[in-house]
Amino acid sequence: MLSIGASAAAAHRPQTCSGSAQAPGVLEGSIQSNATVEGFCVVNAGPATVAGNLTVRPGAVLAAAFALNDQTGNGNSSLSVGGNIRVQRGATLILGCTPQSFACLDDPNQAHPTLSSAASVGGNLDSHQPLGVVVHDATIGGNVSQNGGGGGLECEPTGIFATFHVPVYSTYEDGRVGGNLSVNGLTSCWLGMAREQVGGNLRVTGDQLADPDAIEIVSNTVGRNLICHGDSQVWDSADVTPEVLFPRASFPNTVNGKRIGQCLLASPTEEGGALGPGPF
Repeated sequence: MLSIGASAAAAHRPQTCSGSAQAPGVLEGSIQSNATVEGFCVVNAGPATVAGNLTVRPGAVLAAAFALNDQTGNGNSSLSVGGNIRVQRGATLILGCTPQSFACLDDPNQAHPTLSSAASVGGNLDSHQPLGVVVHDATIGGNVSQNGGGGGLECEPTGIFATFHVPVYSTYEDGRVGGNLSVNGLTSCWLGMAREQVGGNLRVTGDQLADPDAIEIVSNTVGRNLICHGDSQVWDSADVTPEVLFPRASFPNTVNGKRIGQCLLASPTEEGGALGPGPF
């Protein structure tokens, strides 16, 4: 990804950003209208601002997780959208990065990252049948809704995720959502929500994940209700040893409303353990 970002030719502030994995397009500058992403695009040429809506077209990839201006070698990169972001069928959005949970793609020290890039969306983030949605350090003013999609009930890397040599997944971490956050009908390898501040409801329903460590819902603050129904598994804990399911460290959520369904009692921290006794 470092070489991809560094070799991308700067575009002239297009309303449509298009490119390929070998020669990504660059979404940059101030766009005083709507913008569309086709093929493969990156945000690595300084702050990019879209006044209207941003649409990631079917099968396209937008990687907005660069901290530096890799085009000029001087300055920082970030993405701000005044309206809504729409992620369409088979598309992938990688939005924001932080040392805490997702290293920026151009951080020179991936083992011990220090860089960050915060993203902002004034409206909603809506995803319909996406391949994956990976969001960190982002402020979403409206609702976040992810419906369907994923890489299937398996953990084989595909699409852009094969570039990173990781399975297909979706996650929302270390950010803010002004309204509701909901993920419904996702079929993939892994799904997580961690340390999100959600003003409305957090709803996780009908999601089937191949990784037994999914779905992790940890340390979130939920303004209204936490609702879980029909999911393959839910955890308010994380593995202590990587790649080993137990034992687990508990990271319960703060819920100002009700806990409903599968997210009622804390998940087990020891193999064969019972739910609870504390809240999820």
